Amino acid sequence: MDRPEYVISALQDHPSRLNKEAIILAQAQAGNKDFFEGCRLALDPMITFGLKKIPERTGPDGPGMDMESFTLAITGFVSRQVTGNTARYMIDNMMESSTNRQWNDWYRRILIKDLRCGVSDKTINKVVERDFPDFVIPIFGCQLAHDSSNHESKLEGCKLVEVKLDGVRVITVVYPDGRVIQFSRNGKELTNFDLIREQFRKTCTGITEPVVFDGEVMSSSFQDLMKQVHRKSDVKTNDAVLYLFDYLPLEDFEKGLWARSQKERSEKLVHWKDLWLEETPNIKILDQVELDLDTDEGQKEFSAINKMAIENGYEGIMIKDPEAPYECKRSTAWLKLKPFIEVSLEVVDLEEGTGRNVGRLGAFICSGIDDGREITVNVGSGFTDNDRIDFYRERDLVVGKIVEVRADAITQNQDGSYSLRFPRFLRFRGFEIGEKI
Repeated sequence: MDRPEYVISALQDHPSRLNKEAIILAQAQAGNKDFFEGCRLALDPMITFGLKKIPERTGPDGPGMDMESFTLAITGFVSRQVTGNTARYMIDNMMESSTNRQWNDWYRRILIKDLRCGVSDKTINKVVERDFPDFVIPIFGCQLAHDSSNHESKLEGCKLVEVKLDGVRVITVVYPDGRVIQFSRNGKELTNFDLIREQFRKTCTGITEPVVFDGEVMSSSFQDLMKQVHRKSDVKTNDAVLYLFDYLPLEDFEKGLWARSQKERSEKLVHWKDLWLEETPNIKILDQVELDLDTDEGQKEFSAINKMAIENGYEGIMIKDPEAPYECKRSTAWLKLKPFIEVSLEVVDLEEGTGRNVGRLGAFICSGIDDGREITVNVGSGFTDNDRIDFYRERDLVVGKIVEVRADAITQNQDGSYSLRFPRFLRFRGFEIGEKI
């Protein structure tokens, strides 16, 4: 078997997917436990080190450090028992003990959680999962929803209904020892919600096992929130609020399933919040309404909630099966109903396309006022190939016309102007310039 740093170099030097898979398979067949252990440490999102800056090594080589010593040394980082100056001191010692190549191409990449060789957890698992299950890397996952338009038969019986927030999905893991680690829905560690994590930390005395809180962070505006999520400095997230909508033990989250019903989990969340109400002002529970969609009354209230969601700028509504378990995959137990809006705007200009659309329409540049808000947006979808040819050729006849645009929502830009999320061209609203019918 090869030393891990040499395997990483080989993976870097071979961009072909098939070549990378062949290299990984050869290491699995050779039983290269050090390589796969390092890959697990680097690629399993649930393993974090709490380190920010890991320097590269220069100068003469150190004597070299074996993998067993490295994994033993980093246990304090994982548990957060080693932090601050002590952590920096340990990093310096580990770096000095390693050779340049060993540190820069292997140990450092593990600590920064990036192997930088074009290999992901899915790549490795595809190769090893059948014949070498000990080398499989856990895949991070949370429960996801299906679009209700594709599962209309599921919109019946008793359901829990809640608004669909327009924020950032956050998975929070709280440990009894006070550690609080947050992840995006894709398993990327989120480190910029310090105030929320501190409030969770105050509640850790109430648990005996690690638990997972599933929710969505909201801020004053979606654009401002997205700027802050991964910012390295000058982070401003004190106005952020985490709205929780689910809860389960970490052990079951890692297994991918908790059999407790949605209704039980929701009740547990409410009970938890009641216990820690004063300590958690930036953590709230998303309200749910239980409806029976088989009754006229339930359908009437369902329509009212949907209308309210549209009027208040929510992304839509969520419909959840009260008896379903939590599953770390896309499930019809959660259905999303995303309302759309239709806005009439004037075509003020045309934009030429790129790629296959060079020489024909790329997008209508549209502008207009809707409900007192001045909207400017590029509308680049909803056209057939013939539309793109005809509209671009007859641009003088198109500019000035009123078009109906369908979108998910009206959004506000940083400069205070308004745009549309996911705009699609529907139709012209009249036969003459400026005509709206």
